[in-house]
Amino acid sequence: MANPEPTKTVAIVDYGMGNLFSVAQACVHAGMTPLITSSPREVSTADVVVLPGVGAFGDAMQQLERPDLVSPLRDSASSETPFIAICLGMQLLMTESYEFGNHRGLDILSGPVEHLATSVDSGPGGFKVPQVGWNRIYRPVTTGVQSPDADTWSSSPLSGLQDGEFMYFVHSYYVKPKDSSLVLSYSRYGELEFCSSVHQRNVSGFQFHPERSGLPGLQIYRNIQSRSKQSATSGRAINE
Repeated sequence: MANPEPTKTVAIVDYGMGNLFSVAQACVHAGMTPLITSSPREVSTADVVVLPGVGAFGDAMQQLERPDLVSPLRDSASSETPFIAICLGMQLLMTESYEFGNHRGLDILSGPVEHLATSVDSGPGGFKVPQVGWNRIYRPVTTGVQSPDADTWSSSPLSGLQDGEFMYFVHSYYVKPKDSSLVLSYSRYGELEFCSSVHQRNVSGFQFHPERSGLPGLQIYRNIQSRSKQSATSGRAINE
């Protein structure tokens, strides 16, 4: 009898500001082995890296710098290892944030992080900031009018999801990638259309919480598990 295929190890980066348990449970559901860690070595050797996060951007960057996690994260992002960033983790991918001042991010993706209240009516009777609750995600329009049936998500962790799928959000800030081709999905809040997920080669970021988004969110984790198999067997670096 053939030996069962070993499960992929997911390094869930623990820097004191993440929703670690629910992420770990989602990884188990998808057939992966979660490892909650603050070890740079374990981050560097994992099959998949997940950077979760809740809280303030500047505090998060300080927490990442203390155990010297910044370099391993940047190295993982430039390798073929699937790198997943969630909520604040997605914002940390960017060049800078204007949350309580100006703070430098990981600069894995170029662009700022801005406050929702600068773009939506948050006054009496307006849209509340933070956004807390369910909202839809849509495929971006790339050229002209894009059909909602166009499967632009097929090579990403959103593969198999329907355009307009509901996901669960908790955030006051949003990312503005300098390169619009990195926008994997957008969502609407009031009159604002904002980037709700990004994708570049092996790096994917989600402003929403897949682990709190029911069956569609768990599908994202299963897609990550599938992509980790592909990257392990590929002889070509994803970011060539």
